[in-house]
Amino acid sequence: MKKRTSVILALVLVVLVAAAGILYFTTRPATAAGTKALTIVVDAHGSTETLRLETDEEYLGPALVNKGIAEGETGQYGMFITTVQGITADEGAEEWWYITQDGEMLMTGVDETPIEDGDTFEFTLTTGW
Repeated sequence: MKKRTSVILALVLVVLVAAAGILYFTTRPATAAGTKALTIVVDAHGSTETLRLETDEEYLGPALVNKGIAEGETGQYGMFITTVQGITADEGAEEWWYITQDGEMLMTGVDETPIEDGDTFEFTLTTGW
């Protein structure tokens, strides 16, 4: 009886994991193939720089890394951006990069943020947790 219960629980777990995977892949944001032109605005220490970037990447994180615009640390939620255009956020001073798209806060990590031709992303060096 105990073995049967364990087998049933294992099957239920497999079904739940499969359902979660299917749900993720069917509800994640769509990506666009082909070359895309992006505008990247970097606001740090009182100065603003606007960059134009062309990429074939489908997600923001890889596009930024491959073009040398940003660096970061990979964690359980994807890449956490620590450096943009050579400016590294000082964790000791509670600095971090606040990322918006057309003025709206991103609801996904950069590795999961799809990009489309003409998108604008703003990176603002922010102080305080």
